[in-house]
Amino acid sequence: MITYYGYTDGSGAFYVVINSDKCNGCRNCIKQCPKNLLQIASIFIDLDDKPVVAIKPEHCNNIKYLCAQCNPKQNQTPCITSCPTKAIKCISEPTNKNNHNNP
Repeated sequence: MITYYGYTDGSGAFYVVINSDKCNGCRNCIKQCPKNLLQIASIFIDLDDKPVVAIKPEHCNNIKYLCAQCNPKQNQTPCITSCPTKAIKCISEPTNKNNHNNP
């Protein structure tokens, strides 16, 4: 299961994406996050509870700004590089405000 934490607004889209099929619950990403945005959550997969990383709910609406210091556009943040199973990635897509139809 792939979970998207984040939002889309007038400035574009920003999401932290966690693949629970790859996450082994090692907590490396939690230890490396300088803003303490991550936690272990239990999700129900294949008739069993599995511990996986998740964004703390109180941070979901501000995640773009809280993650900014780690420069997530390059997918080289401490949480991403510390994940041995490559279960975390960031998606950052700014809104293109250039209008190419100007006379």
